[in-house]
Amino acid sequence: MVRVVGIDHIVIRVSDYEKSKVFYGRLFDFLGFEISEEYEEAIGWTNGHTRFWIGPADEQGRKHKYRIGDVGFHHYAFQLRSRKDVDALQAFLEKTDTVIVDPADEYYDDYYAVFFLDPDGLKLEGMKYGERHEQAKRKRSAARAAKARKSRKKRG
Repeated sequence: MVRVVGIDHIVIRVSDYEKSKVFYGRLFDFLGFEISEEYEEAIGWTNGHTRFWIGPADEQGRKHKYRIGDVGFHHYAFQLRSRKDVDALQAFLEKTDTVIVDPADEYYDDYYAVFFLDPDGLKLEGMKYGERHEQAKRKRSAARAAKARKSRKKRG
């Protein structure tokens, strides 16, 4: 059976290639990506696990402003290491005057995220899922281990 082992890359078309190149260049530098390859009309960044490419829309494509809710791309989420990283991303976005549509907050149980827009209005997200649950699990495991050590000492 064929199995997908990951998402290799995404490619988006942008209305103003140079403006988007600057935006994504700053964002990906902050997120620890590097340019993987660059051509006359395409540039890609990678963090070693995934790649993100942009290229200019054609003449007809530039006539249609992107609108969230249209058929197609809704948003792209970058999974971050921690809630602190989500907060750091928001601070970076604020410094770069990026439009934040939903500030860093818990949007679902233990789902912490910030949502923002690229120059064409494409919605992007930095998120961390499960951090509180992971911490609670570690605390329970540590408490059980401490209890077991204490019990062994009493017997020994």
